[in-house]
Amino acid sequence: MTDRTEMNKMRIAEFRANGGKVATFGDTTLLVLHSIGAKTGRERVSMLIYRDLGGSYAIFGAANGSPHNPSWFYNLIAHPEVEVEFGTGIVKATARVAHDEERQRIWDAQRADMPMIEDYPAQSGRVIPVVILEPVVEPVD
Repeated sequence: MTDRTEMNKMRIAEFRANGGKVATFGDTTLLVLHSIGAKTGRERVSMLIYRDLGGSYAIFGAANGSPHNPSWFYNLIAHPEVEVEFGTGIVKATARVAHDEERQRIWDAQRADMPMIEDYPAQSGRVIPVVILEPVVEPVD
């Protein structure tokens, strides 16, 4: 396993042990995304920063300004049904890519709250995708 994989596992363990908080991220809102690998079909787990949209949630394919979208983005395109951990709860959700004005509005709001991401689009040479996670309401019997 790579150092990055080990670090991810340690942060997710800290997230779970501390009700969704990870010391190195301070008060940043974090979630743990469970997706299905686009190529492998295996479960993939990623810890991501999110923005609460009041009933749905936005995640950002910034990949720290990398020229490539993160792997989880392609997983969600191939398999949009996901599970999301928030603190101590797990929610089923459907992922969709935000388009045009919606994407820009959400990106601008996130950029205002996290100025360090300002240069990611220019640095990466790509439009940073914004993905909306819409909770699935289970029918009541």
